[in-house]
Amino acid sequence: MAVEGGMKCVKFLVFVFNFIFWVCGVALIVIGIYAQVALDKALAVSSGSAASTPVAILVLGIIIFFISFFGCCGAWKESYCMVTTFAVLLSIIFLVEVAAAIAGYVFKDKVRSVLEDGLWDAMRKYGEDAPLTEAVDELQRDFACCGANNYTDWATIERFKVNNTVPRSCCRVNTTSCNVRPSPATVYEKGCLQSIEAWMKKNILTVAAVALGIAFFEILGIVFACCLMKGIRSGYEVM
Repeated sequence: MAVEGGMKCVKFLVFVFNFIFWVCGVALIVIGIYAQVALDKALAVSSGSAASTPVAILVLGIIIFFISFFGCCGAWKESYCMVTTFAVLLSIIFLVEVAAAIAGYVFKDKVRSVLEDGLWDAMRKYGEDAPLTEAVDELQRDFACCGANNYTDWATIERFKVNNTVPRSCCRVNTTSCNVRPSPATVYEKGCLQSIEAWMKKNILTVAAVALGIAFFEILGIVFACCLMKGIRSGYEVM
């Protein structure tokens, strides 16, 4: 009776964990979509590696979402194979997340460099590539910024240097001459690189809290799955 009660308790814990894990998967999906929407134009002018980050978060959320259902099925059917597969997949995801966190910390300066290079490349192609031009304009309007580091960056671009102008998307107030002979009074002084970094720092605590919560529940899930595996196997051995 005690063994049977223990098995029911473990099954219940696995179900509770998988529900929480399912919620974590939904949270990652929401964060991935939010990051993709919020940084859409910044990612459009950056490299493919930087643009893939929100997509990676979204994909991870979807994987976690489905793995949680897989774990529930294994617990419900008391399938040793399914529970074992669930534990292995969860362990792999946990290790990948740890590796990604370490890589993110180690290469954080590289991310800034890649973003800055992308901004400068987009500025040089401004007016020549229609989708890229639109992306730069929307980025500057949405983040209230101008240029990569500040509005004077546009003076290094030949097409703007000649007339001493900046794109109209830099204007604080959109008037016919706001972008001519730009100054902090007429255009945004702050650069887009600084604005994007400020946005990221503002939201990084939320992302870190969600990541730590998910990691904690993943460890619990692995422990519970192993306990259930042991219980199922013991039941088979008794039979």
